[in-house]
Amino acid sequence: MALDQSFTGRAYPPTSTYEVSREKIREFADALGDTNPLYRDTEAAKAAGYPDVIAPPTFLTIINLASINAIVSDPELGLDYSRMVHGDQRFTYTRPVHAGDVLSLTTYIDNIMTRAGNDFINLRAEISGADGGLIATTYAQLVVRGEGA
Repeated sequence: MALDQSFTGRAYPPTSTYEVSREKIREFADALGDTNPLYRDTEAAKAAGYPDVIAPPTFLTIINLASINAIVSDPELGLDYSRMVHGDQRFTYTRPVHAGDVLSLTTYIDNIMTRAGNDFINLRAEISGADGGLIATTYAQLVVRGEGA
C-alpha cells in the first residue's frame, strides 16, 4: 500500500520537552566511544566558551526518534514498518546542545514520493530551547520498500 500523499506538509507540534543532563550526554558519548572532554568535563567546556558540557552532534537522535516513531506508526499514513529502512539523516545547528537545555521539537513531513515502486518520506524536525530559539534542525529520509523490492 502506498503512503498517503496528503500527509505532505503536516506538522506535529511538541508533545513534551526533554531536559538535557550531563549524565545523558556522558552516556551517549560512552556509547559512541567518544572521549572528547567537551562532552564530559564542565571546566573544559566552559574554557571553550560553552555554559556547560555539550552533546555530541548526533545526540538529538534521542528525542528525534520518538517523533519519527509517532509519525510512522500513524495507521492513516499507510506505512508498513516491516518494509521501512532508514535512508538518510543529517543535522544542522545554530549552536551546540548543552547540559541544562530544555528542548522541544516540531516535526514536519516535507515530502512523500514514490520512485521505482518504493515510497520515500522526508521528515524535518525543528528543535528549540526553552526560550523558543531554534537550536537545530534534523532531516531524515525513510524508505518503504515496495512489494516487489
